[in-house]
Amino acid sequence: MSVLPLVFTSGWASGINAYAVVLLLGIFGATGLSDEVPDALQRPDVLIAAGVLFLCEVVADKIPYVDSVWDSVHTVIRPIAGAVVGALLAGQNGSLPDLAAGAVGGSTALMSHLVKAGTRMAVNTSPEPFSNIALSTAEDLGVAGIISFAIFHPVAAAVIAGTLLLLGIVILVVLWRRIRRFRRRRAQRREEKRLAAAGVARPPE
Repeated sequence: MSVLPLVFTSGWASGINAYAVVLLLGIFGATGLSDEVPDALQRPDVLIAAGVLFLCEVVADKIPYVDSVWDSVHTVIRPIAGAVVGALLAGQNGSLPDLAAGAVGGSTALMSHLVKAGTRMAVNTSPEPFSNIALSTAEDLGVAGIISFAIFHPVAAAVIAGTLLLLGIVILVVLWRRIRRFRRRRAQRREEKRLAAAGVARPPE
């Protein structure tokens, strides 16, 4: 079970930016900083592809509404990436069955992806683009930091990833409740203005 914390953390990070996870793990393995990274992630073609796609995500993820489209496309890709990376890590370590590791990595990636996509949709209700840029940059730095930390301190990194996942779920629920109340109030005001313009008296409260 020694590889399970790293599988969980990589799954959480894959749900946010799968290409960054593959790229960082591959670099750590190729440079000899970690023996936990399987050879499949260190291949030059994998690193090049992950690097190019990572750059695409860096740009797309900072443009309002384009980021939501990008997230929709990656609803399948990110969980699959989390499952594959988890299975590869377990196969390299030999202490956790590949299927179990894939299930942990994939399910964790799916949960963190849903939190990311839902939060981004909520942020897109704001007319200014700066919140998208700030949130996306924080996500990129967070993934880089947590994966780098997990290579050397996997258990502590898994605790942090789990905490961030729970916190993200709570924030997402709060955001969507506030957005629903705001939309209801806006619809009510519009209806009142329409009735006033039509000369209909406002009913007593």
